[in-house]
Amino acid sequence: MSRRRVSAVLATLVLAGAAPVLLPASTASAAACSSYPNWVAGKSYAAGDIVRYTDGKAYIAEHANPGYDPTISTWYWEPYACDSGPGTPDARFVVSEAQFNQMFPNRNPFYTYRGLTAALSAYPAFANTGSDTVRKQEAAAFLANVSHETGGLVHVVEQNTANYPHYCDWNRPYGCPAGQAAYYGRGPIQLSWNFNYKAAGDALGIDLLNNPWLVQNDAAVAWKTALWYWNTQTGPGTMTPHNAMVNGAGFGQTIRSINGSLECDGKNPAQVQSRVTNYQRFTQILGTAPGGNLYC
Repeated sequence: MSRRRVSAVLATLVLAGAAPVLLPASTASAAACSSYPNWVAGKSYAAGDIVRYTDGKAYIAEHANPGYDPTISTWYWEPYACDSGPGTPDARFVVSEAQFNQMFPNRNPFYTYRGLTAALSAYPAFANTGSDTVRKQEAAAFLANVSHETGGLVHVVEQNTANYPHYCDWNRPYGCPAGQAAYYGRGPIQLSWNFNYKAAGDALGIDLLNNPWLVQNDAAVAWKTALWYWNTQTGPGTMTPHNAMVNGAGFGQTIRSINGSLECDGKNPAQVQSRVTNYQRFTQILGTAPGGNLYC
């Protein structure tokens, strides 16, 4: 796991045989929604859980909650496309759940696929810009870096607890209200430092400065912080990782933006190779070419 910390998938379904019978959209949606359990008031739900509301529509929990009404508590729930049910790709993502599981066979149960897809609405351009190849390359690049940062989505928090008190910059006017040692690395890109929790929280509309523990307790929040960095921060690089992939700069520039000051330009070629190997494997799983400029 890097010392830097944060500075700051749609698969094609081919159906063989006879042409399918097409139902009207409303009928098909209602039929698909019926596969989800009915929402129950007062029942505890985890981020990524999908329920069918009393109006027949489906909702996905963006944040864990004790059974709030999906039509009222819109911070906790968002509408869900019913044709993206269990075992099928999410309509907003180019990585299917099966592919995600193949990429991370030993992942921590905290890092759920549904938690990831619940977070996508925060940055709709992510893995949804350009050609099918570019979208898959970006998804693979993001997940490759995430895999490197977390040991294959195994670690939710930074493992070296001795570092925890180091991530508080008291020179910031807002200080460290959650405590000197509260801003250690968490989540898929190991968000750390009080100023990064403040910036990510402000961007996402979540008070992470006062409650940084949300990043290790709520899967959707954790994934959103990683997407915040990927889509908005340049780090030690000159472009965001998102822009690096959609504008053709190549995977190497995502490494530079995430940890270039410690890994690129020959500083730690083994770490760079680890990220590149992940990326090559993930693009293969997604059935696309990795492109050029893989190293930094």
